[in-house]
Amino acid sequence: MQAQGEAPARRHVISSRKEALHMTEKLRAVRARYDELGQLLQQPGIAADPAQYARLMKEYKSLTPLAEACDAYTAALRAFDGAKELLEEGGLEPELKELAQQEYGETKQRLAQLEEEIKLLLLPKDENDDKNVIVEIRGGAGGEEAALFAHSLYRMYSMYAETQGWKTELISANVTELGGMKEVSFSVEGAGAYSRMKFESGVHRVQRVPETEAQGRVHTSTVTVAVMPEAEEVEFELDPADLKIDTFRSSGAGGQHINKTSSAIRVTHIPTGMVVECQDERSQYKNKDKALKVLRSRLLAQKQAEQDAQLAAQRKSQVGTGDRSERIRTYNYPQGRVTDHRIGLTLYKLDSILDGALDEVIDALATADRAEKLKAAGEEGA
Repeated sequence: MQAQGEAPARRHVISSRKEALHMTEKLRAVRARYDELGQLLQQPGIAADPAQYARLMKEYKSLTPLAEACDAYTAALRAFDGAKELLEEGGLEPELKELAQQEYGETKQRLAQLEEEIKLLLLPKDENDDKNVIVEIRGGAGGEEAALFAHSLYRMYSMYAETQGWKTELISANVTELGGMKEVSFSVEGAGAYSRMKFESGVHRVQRVPETEAQGRVHTSTVTVAVMPEAEEVEFELDPADLKIDTFRSSGAGGQHINKTSSAIRVTHIPTGMVVECQDERSQYKNKDKALKVLRSRLLAQKQAEQDAQLAAQRKSQVGTGDRSERIRTYNYPQGRVTDHRIGLTLYKLDSILDGALDEVIDALATADRAEKLKAAGEEGA
């Protein structure tokens, strides 16, 4: 009876050991590639080619966290095996046995922590995470009230970008007489911009009493946010024959002309009918450059959305699809409440969030996204 009782425990130890060996094999391949990249980057021929050097350095940096975790895991596994071996041999002095037991327990716990970290690091990365982004905000249902809230969201993202050390640049804005924005587009440049901002795509709903409301009734308005990774020219090449480019005079709120020259640009992509306008710059050339950047990003986003639609049919992420028609968040002014509907997160920090304190919301979304991906990876591996 005793032998039968011990068998499951023994099998569990062997199973854990096999998992550890499998993890080590995967990490060994990563470490080998990391070392190879380190050697390549020191070669004069590579350093003389800026494009190749930049590509290899980017891969090297992306593997650094995993390589460091690999080293830590290997060291912890070695310490765990040493402590385990001492305890199995027996005949230890009480003090030495106590130290071995402590080492065994601590390294076992450390291995479990490192395994979870490594599982996350081994997840396929979104190839767009390191890219700059183009953000487009449009007032939806609610008229002027929606336009005013669109301006509030533009301010919120601008302040958030500042806290992250990112640079924002206005591309175009359709400003109303009351200071709202029917629509506004801007770029965000900085490390990891898309990895954080991508969670903001969707419909944002605001509930508040408009200043023009005499009876104090709460109105509900909506604003649509689209976050697109900035497309490089090499990623999406535009055929000049597919473009119709028109110039017109820039205008301010209420149609008032603010520029006597025709510096504003309207670019129409003939195959899709997609139209982009830019009038923020006084230079026609700069406006054209910005408009083409937005058009390129929109077309790339459209192409990626078509590809993602096939995957979305198989599995829909808990955090959401990023579809601009999906209602993702409600901002309730009377209650001072912000609720993200994708993960059921409610925070009574409306003022600070609208002042750019978005990290708590985005961190929770990123955590839920990683958990969903780990679950999916586990189901695929089962």
